[in-house]
Amino acid sequence: MPKSRRLMELMMTVNRKRRFKVQELADEFGVSARTILRDLQELSELGVPLYSEVGPHGGYQVVRERVLPPIAFTEGEASAMFFAVHALRHYSSLPFDAESASALSKFYLHMPGDVRDQIDGMKERVDFITPTRRSDAPFLAALLDAAVKQKVLAVLYETKEEGAASRRIQPVFLYAHNGLWYCTAYCFMRQDYRTFRCDRIRDAADDPTEPLKLSDIRLIRHEAASPADAVRLSAELTRTGTQRCEAELWLSPLLQVREDGTAAIDADVDRSDIPFYADFFISLGDEVKLYEPAELRASIRRRLLELLESYPE
Repeated sequence: MPKSRRLMELMMTVNRKRRFKVQELADEFGVSARTILRDLQELSELGVPLYSEVGPHGGYQVVRERVLPPIAFTEGEASAMFFAVHALRHYSSLPFDAESASALSKFYLHMPGDVRDQIDGMKERVDFITPTRRSDAPFLAALLDAAVKQKVLAVLYETKEEGAASRRIQPVFLYAHNGLWYCTAYCFMRQDYRTFRCDRIRDAADDPTEPLKLSDIRLIRHEAASPADAVRLSAELTRTGTQRCEAELWLSPLLQVREDGTAAIDADVDRSDIPFYADFFISLGDEVKLYEPAELRASIRRRLLELLESYPE
């Protein structure tokens, strides 16, 4: 086997094994232990993070931040990957902020000069605009880690109505919308799923609460439990109102969209969310006709009167 091919396969092997002994690799590749030692030294010089342990149970191990083997991209694929990461620059916070900047730099610096010139030209012709927000979300990485590993977090969450309050949540997934990050999680206080604005989370730490089995729940489509204090939400939406609501990940599952583009909402929601729904339906103006609940209609009227008082003649 040519040395270059052996080094490539060795890099993939050690990344897969994570922990290994020299003789094991020598037997697997059909070479001497001395040859494997030289190959491992070359891999280390190329950036594969290896360290050795002495003793009868020792050997080599790959540290946590492994280096993936080289991947061949076409020029078009490389440009697509570059702009996929480049588009994230509009977000003030990312769950992998430093890593995305590093990946973008590596992609750009290791491209041939003519491909870099092509990308520079495209940067002046295409963009993926997202509103730039000034509010940071410093706990995105912790929320994503908890969603992946199914852990419960104790968070300090700030709302207009309650101020900062402690919650125990089990994150399910994160998504970005209109420049802001949101986390859908099971809230142990509400005993239901809730969507949290990530920039309103002031603190987050692991909680010893036994996590629920939520591994079968996927992004967007999840079966929420019935609200503990449910009220019936009934409304009709114009085509424009439907499009506005379809853009809201928390609301789109409630829509019953018709062939003409209009939609209806007829679903149970939590009574505690009425202030939130009031502000949202006010923003829709005459693109929505709200039938019930009566207390939501009353909340909208009160809010509109408050707004009118802010603009005296």
